This record gives sequence, C-alpha cells and structure tokens, in this order.
Amino acid sequence: MASYEEVEQVTKFLQSKIKTQPIVGIVCGSGLGKLAEEVQDPTIIPYTDIPGFPVSTVPGHEGKLVFGKLGGKEVVLMQGRSHCYEGYPPQKIALPIRCMKLLGVRTLLVTNAAGGINRKYKVGDVMIIKDHINLAGFAGVNPLVGPNDERFGPRFPAMSGSYDKKYRDLARSVAKNMNMESYLQEGVYSMMVGPAFETVTECRLLEILGVDATGMSTVPEVLVARHCGMKIFGMSLITNECIMEYDSTAFANHEEVLQTGKQRSEDLKKFFSKFVEQIEV
Repeated sequence: MASYEEVEQVTKFLQSKIKTQPIVGIVCGSGLGKLAEEVQDPTIIPYTDIPGFPVSTVPGHEGKLVFGKLGGKEVVLMQGRSHCYEGYPPQKIALPIRCMKLLGVRTLLVTNAAGGINRKYKVGDVMIIKDHINLAGFAGVNPLVGPNDERFGPRFPAMSGSYDKKYRDLARSVAKNMNMESYLQEGVYSMMVGPAFETVTECRLLEILGVDATGMSTVPEVLVARHCGMKIFGMSLITNECIMEYDSTAFANHEEVLQTGKQRSEDLKKFFSKFVEQIEV
C-alpha cells in the first residue's frame, strides 16, 4: 500500500502540472474514454509521465489524466484505468483515487463496461449502480487491506449507502430529459477479478445473489473513495449479455465491449456533461 507521503508526492507532481483544483473526479471504463472530448481547456498528462502511477495496458483505455472544465465544474478525468487482472494489487489501483482526494476532489463518478446478468437487460442499456457485491473481497482482494492511515479514512469504513441516492435520483431526471428511459436501468454491480469472462454456472450464481451486471473493475475505486469520504455515483454500460445456457454457442468477447461503448459514447458524453453541471459536490 502506498503511504500517505508517497501519495502526497505524486499529488505534488500533478499540482505542478496544472493550474486548477478539481472538485469532481471521473473514472472512464472500457470504450467510455470519449467523455474526455467534452472537457474544456484540457491539461492532459499521460499515466506514463506520472511517477508511481499504474499504467493501463488494455485496449479501450487511453491511459491519460485530463484536467479541465466539464459542465462548468473543475474536473479530473481518468481516461482509462488499471485492473487487478493486469497484475496490479488493489492497493496500486487505489493510488489515483487517493491522489484525487489530496487534489481536492469531493465527488467521484465511476463508469464501466459490464455484462448483463439480469435477463431483462439488453446490450446498450445503461445501469445506474445502486450497490455492489465485492466478490473479489471475499478472497481478500481489497485495497483497504494493510495498515490504515487515519488521514485517508477510518480503519472500518461503512459501505452501505456508498452510491449517493441524490445523485441516483438526479441521474434518472437527467436521463428522462434526454429520452434515455427506454434503455435506463438501476441495479447491483459485482466485480470479478478476470481477465476470463464468467462461466455459465458463475453467471447463474451471480443471478441468484441478486447481481444485475458484472465486470472486472470499479469496486476498488469505490471502496477507496468511500474510505476517503467522497460522494459517489456509478454507471455501467451493458456491453454484452452474459451466457446463461450451458449449450449456448455464443461467447463473450472484448471486441463487443468496445463496439457497444462506441455506439453509446455520444449519449453518455451528453449525459455526464449535464449531470456534472447539475450535481452538488
């Protein structure tokens, strides 16, 4: 786990490169990085230029921090993220969120590409996240494992209510005004470490557990943001329907994920611009 002093050092490096103080942080998942195009007066810093920063290695993750204005607010946008399946420990994945906290970010918006477990979900739906199941955490994969520094947050943070209800209500209102209701959902997200897609039996187990969509990210960032006292809003883009029948000839694949992200990118760019404009941080 990076110490407070190490996070502070990375933060000071970022502060030396920017002229603004972001109050909203945004994490863009697979195929959703086009939101960066909406940021005004951007300052762009590649992850490879940031000492100690985890670098994205997955197609669809540009690997850049974008500072600027979105919806009239100062933001920092992660154009791509790192994952446990790339070999990073969850504590390393937590580093960017802790840097955001020290930069002054009070609200974190997280997005991801996810497979639809709920059989009513269709490819192209967007799901407001109301809660999550940290399945990886059942096996000890949790960024809060290790020594705790009270300057970040408490030893035993509560995770109920992590996804802010006012933000979820606002999201539904914004989506309604944008005529997105026909493909808007709200549900429970789960994280599997990956990189393999789920088996049929795993998908059926997730369905029994009450999961609506599953992916390979987001939960580590949310755990750390909650630990740091940030407000959180999460949204999943349903990029594939999980295989629920044993004899199905269909297969999940990353190309489908990227294609769906491309198709919905314009809607999501407009949604988040309007959402950020209206949120209270």
